[in-house]
Amino acid sequence: MTNVVAVAERELKSYFVSPVAYVITALFLLISGFLFSVILLQSNEATLRYLFSNLGVIWLFITPALTMRLLAEESRSGTIELLLTNPVRDFEVVLGKYLGALGFLLFMVACTLYYPLLLFIFGEPDPDVGPMLTGYLGVILQGAAFLAIGLLASSLTQNQIVAAVLTFAILLILWLSESVANFVGRPMGDVTRYLSTTSHFQDFSRGVIDTTHVVYFLSIVAAALFLTLLSLQARRWRA
Repeated sequence: MTNVVAVAERELKSYFVSPVAYVITALFLLISGFLFSVILLQSNEATLRYLFSNLGVIWLFITPALTMRLLAEESRSGTIELLLTNPVRDFEVVLGKYLGALGFLLFMVACTLYYPLLLFIFGEPDPDVGPMLTGYLGVILQGAAFLAIGLLASSLTQNQIVAAVLTFAILLILWLSESVANFVGRPMGDVTRYLSTTSHFQDFSRGVIDTTHVVYFLSIVAAALFLTLLSLQARRWRA
């Protein structure tokens, strides 16, 4: 566990010393702040429900940028071999890097907490706390799943741009799979609908926690991390 914490701490620190991470965070806050203002003015409702639904779209573009360098850059520069030859097991590398990226994503989400604060100060009537909490839970689970997919893509190539494009392509397929389900028959339609990230997220923004949706996102995280581990082990054998 000590090795996992060390790798996660190293990865998290690398975000905070990188100007790219600050640019990504600034863009995230700029876009989410703009959406918050526009949605609030149009709906005249003291709620974050509509904003949460749009944050998933932002994750489509943000998470590939956050994960593209995690393993691809290590592989390109040759430092991945040094990391793998240290007394650190493969799963500790995978888990540590994932937790480091997740920590930075949580930092970005925390920067949006002034939105509900503004609603409580200026909103009439006071907003419902329940949907806000479940909405944030859904945003974090969705972002966590996207990060795991990005880490997997980063383990498959030495090129950061290729890793980012591959991540975006996979996420876009999962994002649009519910729309695809409307054009195919059963049982394929049921499968593609279940794979849709949007269909599993909607209840969170409504204030509903369904264990099926929680299991879905956690399953994506577990599957993507397991495949990343296999990718690292294959790299070790090739080396």
